[in-house]
Amino acid sequence: MLRYELLRRLIAGSLGRFAFEPMISDLQYRILKTIRPQVSDERSSSAYSGKSKLQTLLGDKFLRTIQGKTVLDFGCGGGAEAVEMALAGTARVIGLDIREEVLGPARERALRAGLAAKCSFAISTEERADVVVSLDAFEHFADPAAILQIMNELLVPGGEVFISFGPTWYHPLGGHLFSVFPWAHLLFREEALIRWRSDFKTDGATRFHEVAGGLNGMTIRRFWELVEASHFRLTSLELVPIRKLRLFHNRLTREFTTAIVRCQLTKTT
Repeated sequence: MLRYELLRRLIAGSLGRFAFEPMISDLQYRILKTIRPQVSDERSSSAYSGKSKLQTLLGDKFLRTIQGKTVLDFGCGGGAEAVEMALAGTARVIGLDIREEVLGPARERALRAGLAAKCSFAISTEERADVVVSLDAFEHFADPAAILQIMNELLVPGGEVFISFGPTWYHPLGGHLFSVFPWAHLLFREEALIRWRSDFKTDGATRFHEVAGGLNGMTIRRFWELVEASHFRLTSLELVPIRKLRLFHNRLTREFTTAIVRCQLTKTT
């Protein structure tokens, strides 16, 4: 009877689910340990060394569009971009970040630049802005739809949001830290990748969305759907191709060949 039950489960596919999946995860973990026994940080700030992150991600014309406006830097980090925008001629810059530990250095940066009166940094604000800027964040937000709503509430009527993020989920390195090699985050099981990560990270994360910064599996299609369901109108959308794959970049392949999603949204209600 036992052999009959095992055979029945095998034919039904349930045996593979309950018996083989842990074996596959363990094998994948061992492969990952062999390929990459150690790992560096996900992204180094040197990626923008010698260049303006704002201009790289939002384009050369961006700084001219915010002159004389109140700008909210959503996820300001250490304040480098907030200071750059203040120097570009904004009326005022408000830096927001939920990490209190980065706000002190951001204030010091503005003070050294002589912009303390023009730049403020806080965890939250009641002040409304003409423009909201979000860089390298939409692939990390746990609830991106709620973030769009918050941005909407922080804008004056007709206000605009400038967003740039990437890599998206189907990009060769869309798994960020988990992209041990191109598309590894799609080819390997989440359990195997998390187990591999736990060998050098001790935060107890058990899923992609629980790691530092979080990963929400953001694709271009999902982002489009989020905007469609929001109180924003998509004013412009640019999908910047991976340089080496630009010849293959088109509507059918863009999920796999886009490096940066760059867009502008306008508040409708």
